[in-house]
This record gives sequence, C-alpha cells and structure tokens, in this order.
Amino acid sequence: MRFLVIVQDLRVSGTSEGVVSRSFLAKLRMTYPNSIIDVLYLKTHVGNEEELDLLPVDSIETFTISLKSPFFIKWVNRITSRLLHFSIYDNYIHKLFAKHISIINPENYDVAFVRSSGINHETILATIGLPILKKSILNFHDPYPLFWYPGSRNKLSGTELSRLKKMIKVVHLSKACTSPSKLLSRDLDYLYCSNNKFNVLPHQFDESVFRLNRNKSNEFQSEKLVISYHGSIQFGRNLHIILEAYKELLNEIQELKHKTEIRLRIKTNEYKNYVETYSEDKNIIIQEKADFYTSSMEQMHEADIILILENGPLKSNILVGKAPFIASLKKPILVFAPRESELRNIINNEEYVALCTDKEEIKEKLKNIIFNSFKSKEYTTVFGDYFGDENFKRMLKEILN
Repeated sequence: MRFLVIVQDLRVSGTSEGVVSRSFLAKLRMTYPNSIIDVLYLKTHVGNEEELDLLPVDSIETFTISLKSPFFIKWVNRITSRLLHFSIYDNYIHKLFAKHISIINPENYDVAFVRSSGINHETILATIGLPILKKSILNFHDPYPLFWYPGSRNKLSGTELSRLKKMIKVVHLSKACTSPSKLLSRDLDYLYCSNNKFNVLPHQFDESVFRLNRNKSNEFQSEKLVISYHGSIQFGRNLHIILEAYKELLNEIQELKHKTEIRLRIKTNEYKNYVETYSEDKNIIIQEKADFYTSSMEQMHEADIILILENGPLKSNILVGKAPFIASLKKPILVFAPRESELRNIINNEEYVALCTDKEEIKEKLKNIIFNSFKSKEYTTVFGDYFGDENFKRMLKEILN
C-alpha cells in the first residue's frame, strides 16, 4: 500500500492532536509494515518541537503556513461576514493550504489520510476541488462548524452555515470519513447526510514516537496519595464542583487531609482565579499546564489516581485526546462525564465514572477510588482493550476495505 498522510500538528507538546497524530503514524506502520508512508506536514506554528526523526515514515515534507492575513483581507472579511454571510478570511487560509496539497499527484498513492488540528479543520477544507480528495479519508477530531460543538458559545450565523455547506461538499466527494468517537461519528452522519458513513477510529498513543523516561526519579515521590488532573478547562468542563466535593470529603474524613492531595496542571484564562480561590487549601496544588514530557513524567511517576474531565454539562461527543495515553499507564482513573458521553460508553466499570453535575456522586466515587487505592496498587485496565493494537488494526482495515 502507498499512503499519504496530510497532517497539521506533529508536536510532542502543545495540543493533544500532535500526540495522537504522531501515534497514528506509528500505528499505521505497525499495521502495514511494508507500506510506503509519505507525510505532507502543513504546520501553522513556529519552533522545532516535532522530533520528526522518531516517526516511522518514508518521507516528510514540511511547510509552515501563517494564519495571519493581510490587512485588506481582515477589512473585507468584516463586510463579507456581516452582509454576504461568508468568510473571505477562511477562503484565503484554505488557498494557502491548497497551494501545497495541489502539487501532489494522486496516482502516486492508494489512500490519503487528511488530519487537521484545532477547531477550523483547514487541511480538510483545503482539499475541495483537488484531485486528491477522491482518495482521501478525512479525520474529524472535533465537531465542525463550531456552533455544532457541545459547550460552544458560537451561534448559528449565516457565516457558520456557509462553512457547513462547504464542508458538506468536501465530505460528499471524499473517499471516506472518520472520527475518534462513536457519538461524534453518529452526529456528523446526521449533520452532513452523506453517503460516506462516518467511521470510528479512536485516538491512539504509541510510546515509540516519544522520548519518555520510564525510570522513576526521587523528585516525584510523595508521602501522600496523589490525585492528578492535567488539561484545559473549556467547553463546559467544571473543575470547581470536583474540588468542592473533594474539600467536603476532607472535612468529613479527617485522615484524608494527611494522606491525600490533588495536583492540578490546568490551561485556562481563569488560572489566577483558581490559584486565589484555593490558596488556603493545602491539599490542592494548582500549577500551569506543562509540556507533554513534563506532564507525562508527572502522571507516570507521581500520580496514583488520574482524573479526566469531559466536555459538558449535557453532552460530550468527542474522545478526549489524552485518554489513550492515560489508559497506557494502567492506573486508577475517574472520569467526570455528562449522561451522554463517549468515555462513559467505553469504560468497563461504573465505579470509574461520575456524573459531572452531581456533587454527591462525585464525592462518593472519589471516596471509593481513594480507599481502593489505599488497599491495592495493582494495574487497572479501565478501558479494557479499546485502545489496544489489535482493535486499531481491525478498525483501520474495516475503513480501508
């Protein structure tokens, strides 16, 4: 097989898409060890955080695209967005991506995988009108357009509708579409009404494309049981209710003040407010979000229990990008999820998931997982083999066939 992978983020730190795209390349090589894998890397960031030498591919061609537009485009975009209900800025950016994609000869490949990063899906939309689209499997890591994203504050405007119409054309002309979530694939099937059924291909984590140090260092040792959360606070994720439930638990069971602590690394515009709000709580340690290597080392060697927050409060149809990495650690995990949730559907035991709006359930589940961890340090497979190699191979071959 001859594969082309068009990708927007291969960083070892930054967004979770870099981590899962790197891992996808490793899993693709594992599934088809004798294939040709060429990568077209259209990045929108500066810096050299990619460590491309670790990726098991035949070639990588890299171009940097600036998302800043000329003043004229910005000025005209105000008019087209408000009066004509389309974004000339979007079209300008898509042409920058298309310039590099259009050079590709589709006859050189059997399949092209198109992966984007962020909420704007530039690489996917740039394929419209290009010959490679007919051979492309499009990966939607998040809902598009943004008004369709649960927890988003975007309203259904004329410009959003024009974005939707353009994406419908792309989807209908593609070879196939995927998303990492069963719920998201279901929703996108409904939204785009396409003959191309949206398949499911979960996010992956493959350690071979990262330089991780598994040797435990004394700097991570703690006398207390460490409950860890690393991630962003956005799209309806409520961290406050979890911390308040934990504080109530400490007041009810005094020994937990001496035996446990929550360590948080969060990315949010309200970071200073979080620090000020919990500055008097000695069992709650709040730090800014770290790069992937720092975060992974802390969660590998420091954390005893790992928390995952899904979007909310009513629905989460995405698959959290960090889930496969956390699953690989085989540690106790507690997921805070809405009633309709992707992770809730794949967790094999209800003791590992709590309703994100129910403080009493959160408190009870926290108490149970803490005391279970006191009793046993055995490996835990919260997600079963969902992120395993064999499941990936099966799902990928079903899509390709």
